[in-house]
Amino acid sequence: MAKLVVTGGMGFIGSNFITYWLEKHPNDEIINLDALTYAGWRRNTEDSAHLSNYRFVHGSITDTVLLHSLLTDGVDAIVHFAAETHVDRSIESPASFIHTNVWGTHQLLQAARAHQIPKFILISTDEVYGTLGVNGMFTEQSPLMPNSPYSASKASGDLVARSYYETYGYPVIVTRCSNNYGPRQFPEKLIPKIIHQAMNNEPIPIYGDGSHIRDWLYVMDHCAAIEQVMMNGKSGEVYNIGGHNEHTNLEVAQHILQIMGKSDDLIQFVQDRPGHDKRYAIDAAKMEKELGWVPVYTFEQGIHETVRWYMEHPDWWEHKGEGNR
Repeated sequence: MAKLVVTGGMGFIGSNFITYWLEKHPNDEIINLDALTYAGWRRNTEDSAHLSNYRFVHGSITDTVLLHSLLTDGVDAIVHFAAETHVDRSIESPASFIHTNVWGTHQLLQAARAHQIPKFILISTDEVYGTLGVNGMFTEQSPLMPNSPYSASKASGDLVARSYYETYGYPVIVTRCSNNYGPRQFPEKLIPKIIHQAMNNEPIPIYGDGSHIRDWLYVMDHCAAIEQVMMNGKSGEVYNIGGHNEHTNLEVAQHILQIMGKSDDLIQFVQDRPGHDKRYAIDAAKMEKELGWVPVYTFEQGIHETVRWYMEHPDWWEHKGEGNR
C-alpha cells in the first residue's frame, strides 16, 4: 500500500490519473492538492470522491505551510501535474505561469526534499523542446528551446528539478508528453473546443492555415506510462511519452467533424498566434525499451472515445468551471 500526493488533480490529466490509479491500485491512498483555478473542477473527481482512500485538499503548491503539513505522514511519492498550461493565456499574462510553473515547482521540491519523499515525478511537456521541421523527432537529449512563456516556464521547472537531483541527489524523474486529449479536458484546448463548437453548429477557429502538426496521446495511455515510470523509472532520468499519432490541426478538425456528421464549412481560419510552433513529434523509444510501455490507443480509437464522452456529457459543458469555490 502506497500513499501518493497528486498536485493538480482536479485538472484534465491529473483527474484521469487519479481515476486510473485508484482503479489499478485500490489499496493505495491519494491526496489530491489543487488550487481550483479556472481549469480545475471538483466534478472531475466525482467518481473517486466517495472512496475512503481519496482525499481532496484545496490549496496551492506555493503554500509552504500547507505543503509541509501534507508531507509529514508517510508519503511515498509526489506526482506533480499542477501547472498553468495554456499557451494563449501565457502570451497575455506570463507572470502567473512563471509563478506557478517555476516558483511553485521549486517550493514543492523544497518541501519534498525536506521530508525525504522517496519519489517525485514531474509531468512536463514536449513543448519545452521548441519546434521541429518536417523531419526528425524529439529525444530526451534534444536541447530545450521553448518558444512561448508557457513552454519557457515548464522548461525552467524541469531544470530546477534536474538541479535537485544533480546537486542534492533528490530522486526526481521528469516526463515529457505529447499533446493529450480525452474526457474532461478544459474547453479552451483544441479538441474539446472543436467538439463543443460543432455540437452547437458554431464556427471552429483554426490558427493560420491549419498545417501545424502535433503528436496526439490519449490521456489513458499517458496515465499508463506514468504508472510505469512510477514503478520502474530511474531517478534523474527524463522519459518522453508520445502517441505516435501525428496530425495537422486541420486534419484533427476535419476528422472530428466527420465523426459528428458535421460540415467542414464550420472551420474558420484565423490569424496565427505569435511564436506558434510548427511541429512536435516525440521519440518514445526509451519508454518502450527500458520500461516496456507502448501506447494502446490509435488516434482513431481515442478520438471516437473522446467525441462520444463529450456528447454523452452535455451537462459538463453547461456547468464547467462552476462550483469550484
